[in-house]
Amino acid sequence: MTQTLTTPPQAVRPRRNNLSTSLTPLALDVAAPLVCYYVLHGAFGVGEVAALTASAVIPAVRVAWGVVRDRTLNGLAGLTLAVNAAGVALSFVTGDGRMMIAKDSGLSGVLSLVIMLSAFTRQPVMTAGMRPFITRGNAAREAAWDRLAERSPRFRRAVRNFSGIWGGVLLAECVARLVGAFTLPVSTMVWLSNVMLIAAIMLGLVLAGAFASGPIMAMVRAEAAR
Repeated sequence: MTQTLTTPPQAVRPRRNNLSTSLTPLALDVAAPLVCYYVLHGAFGVGEVAALTASAVIPAVRVAWGVVRDRTLNGLAGLTLAVNAAGVALSFVTGDGRMMIAKDSGLSGVLSLVIMLSAFTRQPVMTAGMRPFITRGNAAREAAWDRLAERSPRFRRAVRNFSGIWGGVLLAECVARLVGAFTLPVSTMVWLSNVMLIAAIMLGLVLAGAFASGPIMAMVRAEAAR
């Protein structure tokens, strides 16, 4: 009875490690640049371009370290580094900090278009991340997924919808951020761009759950039960 009710130390450690692993990129890519910008620009009076450049270094270093550590340069990492470098260069050439805000729209815009276009192919980009979430490594569900992918047009349409919805939501967020970058003060967009991204993710979760992943999960469970 004691063993059943008491959580062993070994079971707790992996959860903490997983949580830390998940939150570290978020802190380095969102929280750290935000704090860096406001400390440098607000507290020490550093110019907008210089403060934005310094804040962009943090996520760029994280990506670069991942490349060095894994000894591989995937397309997303290369695109992230290229967009950051282009944003810094344009900001210094033009002297306009808005270019540093706009560069993020360029990155998310390219990704959203890739995701949307993949919805019209046999292997939509977002499927690779959704399938493990739906099947949970269960052999019956894995087999059910394969059968549905081969025989059910409704299932294949829902799979395409999942990538299409996410691509569309991210593209809308990209356009909104780009408009904000050139119409609102830079100091406002530094935090508002993150709010836009979070709002887009929440909207994507709701829409994709209602029109794609929810129906997909129901179909997989029903097929596996047979």
